Amino acid sequence: MIIGGGIAGPVTALALRKAGLDPVVYEAYDKGSDGVGAFLTLAENGLAALEVLDLSLADLGMDTPAMVMVSRGRELATAPMRARTVTRAELYSALRDEAVRRGVAVEYGKRLVDAETTPTGVRARFADGTTAEGDILIGADGLRSRTRTIIDPKAPAARHIGLLNTGGYAHGLSLPGRPGVAHFVFGRRCFFGYLSHPDGGVWWFANPPAKREPTREELAAITPGQWRARLVDLFADDTGPMLDIIAATGHIFPAWNTYDFPRVPTWHNDRMVLVGDAVHAASPSSGQGASLAIEDAVVLGRCLRDLDDPAVAFTAFRAARRQRVERVVAQGRRNGNGKMQGPVGAAIRDLILPVVMRRVAEKDLLGWMYDYRVDWDEPATAPR
Repeated sequence: MIIGGGIAGPVTALALRKAGLDPVVYEAYDKGSDGVGAFLTLAENGLAALEVLDLSLADLGMDTPAMVMVSRGRELATAPMRARTVTRAELYSALRDEAVRRGVAVEYGKRLVDAETTPTGVRARFADGTTAEGDILIGADGLRSRTRTIIDPKAPAARHIGLLNTGGYAHGLSLPGRPGVAHFVFGRRCFFGYLSHPDGGVWWFANPPAKREPTREELAAITPGQWRARLVDLFADDTGPMLDIIAATGHIFPAWNTYDFPRVPTWHNDRMVLVGDAVHAASPSSGQGASLAIEDAVVLGRCLRDLDDPAVAFTAFRAARRQRVERVVAQGRRNGNGKMQGPVGAAIRDLILPVVMRRVAEKDLLGWMYDYRVDWDEPATAPR
């Protein structure tokens, strides 16, 4: 049983099917993710993990070959990227449809409220009063994972990283630069990112600072007009296309909080295990959240294929993944800190960032993150 139908859930189901298992996905909402508005970038390591499952996103979104960092109208650094940027809606739909095509059952309106081990497996209880049983239960239920709390009632809460996220799709603009290239602008009071789509339009996001974590109710109370006015004010003194992009956007996404998990102590028990954001949410500044979830799916599938005892398979999965994902989370935290500099910190950042980025490229200092590959044919072994 896989709890959650976002990214980690369907990909885990596909990996388990490849391993010869028979997964069922239980999604809390009563429909698919059509209409989910934001977008994300999948790095080369995530795309490579999809290839292990014979999946390609070549028909979705846009190739993202490079990133450009800008501050006060001056280009600080340019670096190559091997990535693809896609909307969440099209990614969710593609993964769900492919899982169903390959024989995975998906049940909607199944919000997990509790689960318990039985002599032969796990029994899950859902908010609609129904139950389901399986050999194992995999929590792919995201940042606010109910599965995580069931496994460990003392599990830590996610850490707010001091930034909000909003954005949208602008139309009718023609911006200079190569389509698909990610432009990251360090504004005086807010960070901004945008990409021009090859077919027209601009995909963009902004990270307004938030020293205090606002509640969902507080965020929901801010109207679209108020968000637009706030963003215009935040970028009023900056050089760049931000105000034009905002003005050309008909609908601005309602803002949401951003979080990470420095460390989740308990990943599993004998019959339940966590994957994706449920166990290692990384800051969006890492550019790795979805890619890590896809890697998890492939590694877990391999462990369950080769190790008959679920508890042993889960232990092997955790041993294979923990050091890497926690290192990525820490890197994302460092990346995000550069978005919230005061005047002195910003001046220092603008001075040293070009040097740092050249050194990163020359020494391949981030190769550990992007060059990671899962060898599906390598047998999984029980950790000693």
